[in-house]
Amino acid sequence: MTDPTQATTLLVSCPDQRGIVAALAQVLYGHGANILDSDQHTDATAGVFFQRIRFECSDLRTDRSSLENAISEVAARMGMSWKLCEEGIPKRVALFVSRTDHCLFDLLLRHRSGELRCEIPLILSNHPDLEPVANQFGIPFHVVPITAENKASQEQQELVLLQEQRVDLVVLARYMQILTGDFIARYPNAIINIHHSFLPAFSGGRPYHQASKRGVKLIGATAHYATQDLDEGPIIDQDVIRTSHRDSVADLTRKGRDVERSVLSRAVRWHLEDRILVYANKTVVFA
Repeated sequence: MTDPTQATTLLVSCPDQRGIVAALAQVLYGHGANILDSDQHTDATAGVFFQRIRFECSDLRTDRSSLENAISEVAARMGMSWKLCEEGIPKRVALFVSRTDHCLFDLLLRHRSGELRCEIPLILSNHPDLEPVANQFGIPFHVVPITAENKASQEQQELVLLQEQRVDLVVLARYMQILTGDFIARYPNAIINIHHSFLPAFSGGRPYHQASKRGVKLIGATAHYATQDLDEGPIIDQDVIRTSHRDSVADLTRKGRDVERSVLSRAVRWHLEDRILVYANKTVVFA
């Protein structure tokens, strides 16, 4: 079994062309990297190529800087965007919540069991209700009340907390506040939201009430990266559950919460494992 502290993931995207896979494999082999797994996808309509390569670095023949320079040379030649991600450096995750606890409990339990490999230095909320949950898991809990009048100043306080804790990823685990564009711009493609409907259906508030009025036979949940356009960011994962005419709004909410938990946890795990590439307000997920 590979030691995760020695494994690295390379994510690339570029215009589709011949020789990409061979060029990257040759660079890694030439520097002594051992490729553990590789996955690729081509969007034929957009003419864009994507690849995720996970490799081991314990037997590199050169130093890390030389390897990065060689990848950079290939990238420049092929018009490639690329990123190296170290498995041995766990990402630091901030959980944002309001009063609803099911997604928070699910993420914390998965983290405790080792399913989500990350550090959680803080839980932040606009209400004090879930502080006992944070205390139960030994995670600092910060209350930052937000109103229309103080939103800008309170978001600055939140950003200071995130910077102090070197947060890499923000997870909105049913955080019932709309983030401003300034906040979102500080964490591009690094804020994951769970919306309790199968987007683009029933965006905005009270989606279960909207679904009940339409008499839908399926309800769902959508995990997506937050952007300045409400509920329209790149979708990471979705799922649905069947409903019937007998289901009340309370029934839809109860059923939906099960879907929300699983969809959000998958999206977070895929992000932590560097399996997601974003382009054209869409995602490629090497799951």
